[in-house]
Amino acid sequence: MARFEPKNPDYRAISIETFEAQRAMKTLGISIARLEPGEVDLAMEYSAEFTQQHGFVHAGVITAGLDNACGIAAFTLMPAGSGILTVEFKTNLLAPARGERFAFSATVVKPGRTLTVCEARAYAVHEGVEILIATMSGTLMALAPREATAWGRALAEV
Repeated sequence: MARFEPKNPDYRAISIETFEAQRAMKTLGISIARLEPGEVDLAMEYSAEFTQQHGFVHAGVITAGLDNACGIAAFTLMPAGSGILTVEFKTNLLAPARGERFAFSATVVKPGRTLTVCEARAYAVHEGVEILIATMSGTLMALAPREATAWGRALAEV
């Protein structure tokens, strides 16, 4: 696997700050377990609050974890001042999401100046066994610094 060089020497602090600014991740109880240039592992404990009618963790929650893992992995390679936005993803749900803990691992496949492609995997730990439950292929876009765009200035006023 290729090792990537981050464009921002403060990638770790900025990536953690970006992750922690996402209220959705806080609500879902998802946290960063490991962070390297172009790679991230996220962790989530089981919560009955996020299950569907059969007691499995809802596919939307699993997809949110995978999407965020792709985003943070890509963000570690973005230049200082950049933002990140998902523009496309494909999720394959492979097994019911049941377990005591969940892990979301993402790796950059191809970094780019504007678009970055990532792959991610979601695992459930059920009765001591780790089970692959979903995969994702995602494309993420680097955003110019908010101050430099009319859209960014409008967001700053909200």
